[in-house]
Amino acid sequence: MSAERRDGGLVRLNKFLADRGVASRRRSDELIASGAVTVDGLVVTALGTRIDPGAALVEVDGVPLGPPRRGRKRYYLLNKPPGVVCTNDVRETRPRAVDLITDREKGRIYTVGRLDEESKGLILLTDDGEFANRVMHPRYGVPKTYMVKLRGRIDDEKLQKVRAGVHVAGGRTGGARVVARKRSREYSHLLVTLHEGMNREIRRMFARVGFDVVDLRRARIGNLTDRGLKLGSWRPLKPAEVADLLAPGAREEYGGEKPRGACGRGRGRGRGRGTPARVRREETGKTPRRAPKKGANDLRSGFSSAAAKGGRGAAAGRRKGGAKDGGGPVRGRRPAARSSARGASSERGRRGTRGGARGGTVGGSGRKRAR
Repeated sequence: MSAERRDGGLVRLNKFLADRGVASRRRSDELIASGAVTVDGLVVTALGTRIDPGAALVEVDGVPLGPPRRGRKRYYLLNKPPGVVCTNDVRETRPRAVDLITDREKGRIYTVGRLDEESKGLILLTDDGEFANRVMHPRYGVPKTYMVKLRGRIDDEKLQKVRAGVHVAGGRTGGARVVARKRSREYSHLLVTLHEGMNREIRRMFARVGFDVVDLRRARIGNLTDRGLKLGSWRPLKPAEVADLLAPGAREEYGGEKPRGACGRGRGRGRGRGTPARVRREETGKTPRRAPKKGANDLRSGFSSAAAKGGRGAAAGRRKGGAKDGGGPVRGRRPAARSSARGASSERGRRGTRGGARGGTVGGSGRKRAR
């Protein structure tokens, strides 16, 4: 039974606003708390208010809301340039993110979360309130990855404080996954992954440890990256991408395609495997063991097996000779070579076996053969 039926057809006011494309549920709560929403002519500021969607007259900033939009939902991915704001306020004079979506069928959409005016990078826009809530809420575990440039060189102690979480206005940050890509005296380049979205969180938490953010770009949302999407460009999401973002559980931030510049310079470029090891090294302080090349263990084990068998055969021949006549030559049985090792190792084992049988010496050359 749905929640609406249990409540006699009543719905929460923030869901009502989100279903009509006003804003996401979280942003709708902010509008309600600020006194911008009226129900039947009365200002409502209590969060959790329920209304009858078929009978109530709801207005936002004096504009009445019509029935919910019918038809398929809209989902867009925008690479926001700096200088663009994430708001639906019609009185805003600065460029808005919603105005960069030029699709004539977009309807009344809004941004999923926010990027501040100076920041750039990926942001989602939609008219689906439930989708926006699933992507924004930290309990659903959709990570957002940022390329951060700091002024000055940040040390490991400060990085560990940021990872553990710092106190900022509004509460304590939930901790971040931070990887140092490059550090010099002038700047530090970091890769930061968050699962929550406090207002200007990255700028505030680095300011808390004494560093200014000079450049901030969101390069990834879940498995969506900015590859092939220039600043100011947008594209609609594919149904599979929408379903992936709605799937339960956190997304692995390095599980799919990497954001541009995540590998940095040098050997890691384009190989797609350097970052996870670097993340473990940064977070644990331990260098991961490198796996041996394929086939190396097999070759070494075969060589050792052959050499060991050859040595044992020679030693057995020497012991037999010493037991019978004080170390003289004894005709011994040559054991069959069972090793599958190549060339020299097998041959070395056979020579050692023949030498032990004929001359009673290790090495099998017969140069100390009994006269």
